[in-house]
Amino acid sequence: MEETIVRLKDLPCGINGMTILDSDGNYNVYINARLSVDDQKKAYQHELRHIERDDFYNDLTIQEAEEL
Repeated sequence: MEETIVRLKDLPCGINGMTILDSDGNYNVYINARLSVDDQKKAYQHELRHIERDDFYNDLTIQEAEEL
């Protein structure tokens, strides 16, 4: 289906955002609600780059994808 669902959620310190691909093929983007609005926007853009680069379908480790 490939929809992008965005949620604000209190995440642990040091985690600005994360994206989880669910079994339906939807991207579930979680942005840390504890961040400022500007930092939330940056985190969202960062997560979108992972989706646009198809990081969920390549052979990169999470660490390698974060370093790009």
